[in-house]
Amino acid sequence: MEKEAIFKELKEILALIKPSMDLSSISEDSQLVRDVGLDSLTILLLSLAVENKFGFKFEGTPKFETVDEVINYISLHATV
Repeated sequence: MEKEAIFKELKEILALIKPSMDLSSISEDSQLVRDVGLDSLTILLLSLAVENKFGFKFEGTPKFETVDEVINYISLHATV
């Protein structure tokens, strides 16, 4: 799956988790906590939604700082 398609899907997941978020402000360089505004609960929800959407399970607890890190991980592990 191409990174652009993953980024689009990831933004759709973020829209479900944080409906009030302005998706146009999110870039691949956005920091998940500082820029996107995720906290421990929303990071957990993001992890579960990503696993369901892309057909894999995270090994351990993911430690992502940026949107790009999530995209890269998905591109390596997605089965869907």
